Amino acid sequence: MSKSVAVASGADVYVEPIKEDRPDFKELKEIEKQRREILLRAELPFWRILMFWSGTCLKEIVSDTLVWTTIIIYIGIRIYAWVVTYVPDSVTLLQKTNVGILGGFLSFFLVLFVNQTNGRFLEMYGFSKACSGRIQDVAGLAKTQLPIEVADRLVRHFNAAHIAGYVGLNAIGMGSPYSKTYFFDHYNEEAKLLTPAEMEELSRHDMDHSGLCMKELVTWCQQDVTDARVAGHIDTYQEKYFHDKILAFRAAMDGMYDYTDQPPHFFYIHFLVLLSALYLPLFAIDTAYAAGWGDEKSYGLDVLQGLIVFLQCVFVVGLRSLATNMIDPYGDDLEDLSVINYVEGTLEICSTIMNAKQE
Repeated sequence: MSKSVAVASGADVYVEPIKEDRPDFKELKEIEKQRREILLRAELPFWRILMFWSGTCLKEIVSDTLVWTTIIIYIGIRIYAWVVTYVPDSVTLLQKTNVGILGGFLSFFLVLFVNQTNGRFLEMYGFSKACSGRIQDVAGLAKTQLPIEVADRLVRHFNAAHIAGYVGLNAIGMGSPYSKTYFFDHYNEEAKLLTPAEMEELSRHDMDHSGLCMKELVTWCQQDVTDARVAGHIDTYQEKYFHDKILAFRAAMDGMYDYTDQPPHFFYIHFLVLLSALYLPLFAIDTAYAAGWGDEKSYGLDVLQGLIVFLQCVFVVGLRSLATNMIDPYGDDLEDLSVINYVEGTLEICSTIMNAKQE
């Protein structure tokens, strides 16, 4: 499905379609399937973990130009060492340097960066699960305290707000792969969340580029609760309890939007990238010169020192990539949060609650 925009050409106006470039639902489900499979790998034996490619740091490392630049520098110096028959004066000079100090500082900041982004990631995971939990709370309360038609309306609106919230994340930060066309409309049709009249009422908001749709749906939920109290189905105490749950959902969703809108400072990230770009080539030079010259040359030592250079690249680039991948957990990376699992799990639980019967 595509959107359209009016384009003027002289006196004529025609409609130019704008194609949706985000993943369709089938692609989203495939990504979700791989995410769930990766989560199950954490408890595998170490030798099986080493056999995987997807969901690992290897892809980032082999595609990073800094890694290859560092390795090429090391290889180039070692080739030169085997070509010449004398020991250059620079070897003596480099023995007086201490690249390890820079490596120590870089290691500290990289580990700190990973710790910060991991904290963000877990916090946003908590927000996602809190949203699901508050919907289940309201579904349980509605099932036991409200007439079935009123409860059904409230739960429908609440689940619609949940899904619309993830679509609206596309308006901020790095964007979201979850679109109205391929995500919200799919679940809306499948679970019959909103009527055509309600969809028309929401059409004044651009769900793909705004969180206002989610905000309005949350307000509809509050209005449903207030209408139930006016109709005499619940008292003011029960109404307040419903509102507390609804507002807790909105607060959790707002937390997701706040974190997405404010990633770690670019200044800090640039600082780490700059340090990495300076440190790894220097480390390669220092290690290559220390591998031996003249009669001290050894193929075995060259290979061992080359392996050390590569491992240092794995450490630096791997930690940096790990941290940056956790900055935006609502993207389309395999390491991101399982949004479809949260949405479908919430819909299934709500359906179970609303259809519950007791003899």
